[in-house]
Amino acid sequence: MTIIEHLVKQKIIDKQKGGSLEYEAKVSGKTVEEIIVEKGIIPEKSLFEFKSANLGIPLKEVLPEDVPLKVLELIPYDSAGYYKMIPLDKKEDWLEVGMVYPEDFKAQEALKFLSRRSKFNYKVFLITPANFNDLSRQYRSLKGEVKKALEELEVEFKEEAGGAPVARAEFERIAEEAPVTKMVAVILRHAVEGGASDIHIEPTKKELRVRFRLDGILHASLFLPLKIHHAIIARIKILSNLKIDETRLPQDGRFTIGVEAKNIDFRVSTFPTILGEKVVLRVLDPLEGVKTLEGMGLWGRNFEIIKKAVQNPYGMILATGPTGSGKTTTLYTILRTLNKEGVNIITLEDPVEYFMEGINQSQVKPEINYTFANGLRHILRQDPNIIMVGEIRDEETAALATNAALTGHIVLSTLHTNNALGVIPRLIDLKVSPFLLPPSLSLCIAQRLARTLCPDCKKEVAAGGKAKEVIRKEIDALPETAKKEIILPKSLKIYEPVGCKKCRSEGYSGRIAFFEILEMTTALSEIILKEPTESRIREEAKRQGMITMKQDGILKVLKGITSMAEVLRVAEEK
Repeated sequence: MTIIEHLVKQKIIDKQKGGSLEYEAKVSGKTVEEIIVEKGIIPEKSLFEFKSANLGIPLKEVLPEDVPLKVLELIPYDSAGYYKMIPLDKKEDWLEVGMVYPEDFKAQEALKFLSRRSKFNYKVFLITPANFNDLSRQYRSLKGEVKKALEELEVEFKEEAGGAPVARAEFERIAEEAPVTKMVAVILRHAVEGGASDIHIEPTKKELRVRFRLDGILHASLFLPLKIHHAIIARIKILSNLKIDETRLPQDGRFTIGVEAKNIDFRVSTFPTILGEKVVLRVLDPLEGVKTLEGMGLWGRNFEIIKKAVQNPYGMILATGPTGSGKTTTLYTILRTLNKEGVNIITLEDPVEYFMEGINQSQVKPEINYTFANGLRHILRQDPNIIMVGEIRDEETAALATNAALTGHIVLSTLHTNNALGVIPRLIDLKVSPFLLPPSLSLCIAQRLARTLCPDCKKEVAAGGKAKEVIRKEIDALPETAKKEIILPKSLKIYEPVGCKKCRSEGYSGRIAFFEILEMTTALSEIILKEPTESRIREEAKRQGMITMKQDGILKVLKGITSMAEVLRVAEEK
């Protein structure tokens, strides 16, 4: 029975519709299955379950990670793509082959030819087109592609020096050659496709190590021969327009390349170590980097406070936290909500993280005395409505930012303090007069980034003794307005990470921020003028109904978004 006959028999389509599908397949060159799935007549899986029963061939679904790279070599990439067949696994002398169209005589003949040439027996399984497309990406796996490029590079080295070590002067030329260019491109592409935020390329005593930072944690992804170290570094320097012959001093640069039909920015930092230069590349995907406020984890009271603050015509909004806590991402997200035709937005950054359409972005250059302070003076002559300053790190910048907020501008910036309560004492330490803070400061936002649980494998468990104690203590300390919305059951359930192939066995996938937000009020103004200590500010924060970062994390644990381990890792007071 054909697929069309089956669909007619099941009364999913009538005979006339069946005839038009067969005709469309004939004139378009597509298969009947492709047209049925494209038109959404029945789901692909249901279609292939019937096909499996009809052909007597078992249907199999395989994850790309389960296909060994060595096995892929038995069927060339071109043949796999043309005949829609792919090796799945090799057990003893038998190769398991997944085929989308095992009924295709030409595909069967091609498989027989390959089995004779490479001397393997095979067993055929049916796979869906979607599964085939996922599996075929394994041909472009990081290790597989780099291995091929390394083989080409090995030939390049031998031809260049007759087997002798290549002189440093030749690395600039070799860095422009296809093998090194390909190798660097593969590393960059896999970092982007894998969702890495950073790439570390660092020499060790025996090899060149490549690590990707995924959800805040570094993972060793690749080890390369140490002899290609200089060529890889030179290639990245060429892309970033850095000095190739300068290896004693750190250098910073950036470049943009197209990956999967997107333009991705890479911020580059080189650093001399005793084993040679290390390079770190920050992956800056404009589409991924700037999110919505809700997508970052700003909900309820915190969301409403920020929403109200950005509607004010002036005032400072300061984000605080350690390096890597997502402060700049928060500011960019706020900028995106403010970015409208009728306003002039200017930024001073070090460096520019993401390019945003419609915003005037400028990078400071301290080596030519273009600092945050000097830049701020010039910005005020550019008739801005909204100003973003990368960081307030000295007295002059603090004074100018405060003055800009006082004279009718919205000012966004970052500051290094442990929490939102420390912002006001820190500004006073930077010689901002206390009486200037109430009219100029709108919000203090403190944050930390935590990993979110993988939705596919997280496991519900009863909260243990310590976890239950911490949760109840923090919930009891919540402001009354927040506490009203929470009812803790006697049997308290939370979620823990498990680990599966989709999350690389980590149990986590993606990140979310924990926030605490302090807003300027009349009561806080009086405290600043009389006794601006952190203890007094804490009292006012509690009166405002401020939720601490730890409490915000606990609320996200109760929603099943993250784990207690993450809350204790990133938000526990030291």
